[in-house]
Amino acid sequence: MKRKSAPLPGDTLKSIAAAGGISSATLSRVLNHPEKVRPDLRARAMALLAEAGYVPHGAARSLASRKTRTMGAIIPTVDSALFAKLVDGMQQAIHEHGYQLLLASTNYSPAREAGEVRALIERGVDAMMLVGRSRDPELYELLHSKGIPFVTTCHYDDADPWPMVGWDNAAAAQRIADYLLDIGHRRLGVIAGISKDNDRAADRVAGFTRALTRRGIDLPPQYVIEKPYTVPEARRAMATLLRLPEPPTAVMCGNDILAYGALQECLWQNLRVPEQISITGFDNIEMAAHCRPGITTLNVPAFELGQRAANILLAADADTPPENVCIELELIVRDTTAPPRSSTSARLGS
Repeated sequence: MKRKSAPLPGDTLKSIAAAGGISSATLSRVLNHPEKVRPDLRARAMALLAEAGYVPHGAARSLASRKTRTMGAIIPTVDSALFAKLVDGMQQAIHEHGYQLLLASTNYSPAREAGEVRALIERGVDAMMLVGRSRDPELYELLHSKGIPFVTTCHYDDADPWPMVGWDNAAAAQRIADYLLDIGHRRLGVIAGISKDNDRAADRVAGFTRALTRRGIDLPPQYVIEKPYTVPEARRAMATLLRLPEPPTAVMCGNDILAYGALQECLWQNLRVPEQISITGFDNIEMAAHCRPGITTLNVPAFELGQRAANILLAADADTPPENVCIELELIVRDTTAPPRSSTSARLGS
């Protein structure tokens, strides 16, 4: 392995450039605007800088350009395959343009999110990605007052006056409800995430309920249970639904983790899925396709959404207004759903 030469106190971009046969202007552009340099030349310049042991002075560059070339991403939890892919997509997209990512989580707390936003502002981030819309409007005003571009993800509402990339959660849940109704289910239950301070969870319950109402079907309160997004809590919720005098023939879950927990509870109770009860999820995380039976769910292209959110932020300095992105989620039908049996006794028979 070739050993890197030690950086010399007198090294400058000009001397490094002269030694490597590259103009100092090109090296400067690679450090400050790498997206403006063609990939092969950028790679050659970065290799030359690394060989020389050159480390740019971030604080000095920030003062000169008024940019730190960092972006922030604030997500509800790091314990989520969906948010992990979302962040990965964003990070890869901005890395190609010479940006670094600072990550924070909120545990679904608006107060904690507000503190993380202020901390990232103090760190001098150039832009920020947020999840959902459940927050104090003053936080949006703060970002606007500081001139920090931001984009919200995992939801979509034409009434929101800021850049966003995501989907209509109510419409997506309505699609699941319509599917279950179309294959014959009339007694349905919901295991939802905690809707307080979580607009995505609340919108999914609202959309599911609205779809049933349009078809003349009631969703009594005892058939809707909110739980944290964990397998044990989902199992408890499903056990509660199964103890009802007339248990549901199908259960919509707020995400695939809740669906997996509901599925496990049914299997532990020796219920056959989907012959005796149907279950749906949301997100299409990897586990949904590889558990047995595979979970019927809606596919969220989280990695691509992270990339598109990054592209909105990268284009924030352009004169053209940002393009909001609304996608329609694809329904993935697997083996946890089927038409209901003719009676509750047949469905829950031992």
